[in-house]
Amino acid sequence: MGGMPKVPESTKSSLAYKLSARARERWPQLTDVEVTHRAGFAYVTGTMADGHHLPLCRLRYGGSASIWGFSIYRASHGDYQPSMLPSGATAGTPEDALDTACGLYLGDPTAWIRPPKD
Repeated sequence: MGGMPKVPESTKSSLAYKLSARARERWPQLTDVEVTHRAGFAYVTGTMADGHHLPLCRLRYGGSASIWGFSIYRASHGDYQPSMLPSGATAGTPEDALDTACGLYLGDPTAWIRPPKD
């Protein structure tokens, strides 16, 4: 019986680095991004300047360090709901997932607009 792939330690480190770098680049409201792992999931929590911890999303590992399944944290229910990214996909880059969740929770829908490609 096949289960969820185990997240390699190198992928865990890479994920934390990518999300922290994206937060520094795009989300100055966050002073830190914490990533915790349980089974094949990565739980992403932002820390606000006042020390408040803001659950943002859950990423599901599918065997690739660059593409993860996406679930948004639903504060109204205290759970995670499988969701779509602005592209319409249910999986994407960790940076896209962070932007989608922060766009919602930090009130910046411009996070969902991609500049045109040349």
